Amino acid sequence: MRYSLLDLAPVPEGADTATALANLGELAEAAEHWGYHRYWLAEHHNMPGIASAATAVLIGHVAARTREMRVGAGGIMLPNHAPLAVAEAFGTLATLYPGRIDLGLGRAPGGDHAVMQALGVSHERAERFPEEVAELTRLFGPLDPEAPVNAHPGAGTGVPLWILGSSLYGAQVAAYFGLPYAFASHFAPAALEEAFALYRAKFRPSEALERPHAMLAVNVFAADSDAEGARLRTSMQQAFYRLRTGRPGKLPAPVEDLDQVIPSGAQVQVNQALSVSAVGAPASVERQLGALIARHRPDEVILTGQIHDHGARLRSFEIAAEVMARLGEKAAA
Repeated sequence: MRYSLLDLAPVPEGADTATALANLGELAEAAEHWGYHRYWLAEHHNMPGIASAATAVLIGHVAARTREMRVGAGGIMLPNHAPLAVAEAFGTLATLYPGRIDLGLGRAPGGDHAVMQALGVSHERAERFPEEVAELTRLFGPLDPEAPVNAHPGAGTGVPLWILGSSLYGAQVAAYFGLPYAFASHFAPAALEEAFALYRAKFRPSEALERPHAMLAVNVFAADSDAEGARLRTSMQQAFYRLRTGRPGKLPAPVEDLDQVIPSGAQVQVNQALSVSAVGAPASVERQLGALIARHRPDEVILTGQIHDHGARLRSFEIAAEVMARLGEKAAA
């Protein structure tokens, strides 16, 4: 099974955006060495702890620093952009890096109402999501001399489209268009099983895909011991709690006692949202990842994890790659 990496370019407390982007480049190069198939970046706005707002720019940066690994968006929030602009940007990337660029599409704004106002976006744009997916398919297809508008660059590049989602809506869109589907189980797992079932049941073969291809997103906090993995995880738990309580900021440093910073009742909600995770020493991570894969039967796994210390984050993704390679060997045996 292919394993990929989702990076939000986290900005840790005590560091700045320049440091986060330098870390991103180093992680991308290492990820390719460790066998990751894709390296995806996600569009978020007005978040001090996430440096991937200009997603297409960073995709070009990562593609330039790597050689064969696929690089893409997981994802671009389509209501924020005209399909033509997206096609031109990703058509340019696909021309510079042929056969390596992915385009995952979401219908959320990637920010709050103030962000939507700043971007000049209305809630009604999200209702046009299926039509805009169809338009992007056309723009990346063969040049149409009869069409009033084509994407230059873009036409003929055939950039692969993915549909992202955390609800049944995205599953329906992906199934209708016959596109691969990535579920945001790393932070919103409630509808995971139902969404995968719906996608597989309703899938219609297309020129892009003959059969369903479902991607499972999993948080990984791997370390030399279970205790250290759990400690590393507290950074993301704190960040998620702060975001849900309207206090987004840089990625917090880990803590020894989570009860000191998150009320016990809120911890239950945070842990439920982050329940699709593998935490601990290599053997624990292997057991947990294996159980998730056996339960949800994904066609591909994408791993993520907000870890404060860059060295610890590198080591976590290295361990995760080793674990996924072992799981693949066991499945093939």
